[in-house]
Order: sequence, then structure tokens, then C-alpha cells
Amino acid sequence: MNTPSSSLKTQIKSMLVQDLMLQITPDQIGDDQPLFGPGSLGLDSVDALQLVVALDKTYGLKIPDAAVARKTMQTVSAIAAAIEAHQAARP
Repeated sequence: MNTPSSSLKTQIKSMLVQDLMLQITPDQIGDDQPLFGPGSLGLDSVDALQLVVALDKTYGLKIPDAAVARKTMQTVSAIAAAIEAHQAARP
């Protein structure tokens, strides 16, 4: 599978900063920086819910359960890969 485009990752970072009202700029978020847990961006469960809604609204990416969310929302790169896979699967 191709690596997700940098423009998509940039869009995701901007969405994170805007939708979650983060006190940082998008370029301060690393592509492979963890979003949750130790050494991460410091997102919490409320942020996770907002992110699920934003991904559905912006990209049509549905996250049906917590297991999928944990896998998909680990890093910006993981989110970008999930969006690209979702878009590729659409007819």
C-alpha cells in the first residue's frame, strides 16, 4: 500500500487543531506521534469522540467501535492510511 500523502496528513493535523481546539499549530504535530497515552499529544476520550465525528463529517470515515478507534486513531499517519483505504474502497 502507498504511504498516505503529505497533503492529507496536513489536512488531518489542521482538523485536529481546529476541531479539538489544541493550543499548538498543525506543524507541531508529528506524523507518527501518538495521539493518546504516554508521550502523546495528550488527547482524551472527549477528544476521541470529537475526532470520530470530524472524520465521519469530513471524510465519510465511519469508526464503528473502540477496537477500530484504537487502531485507526493512533497517529496522524494511521488516520491518513484509514482515510485513503476508505476512499479507495468506495465505488
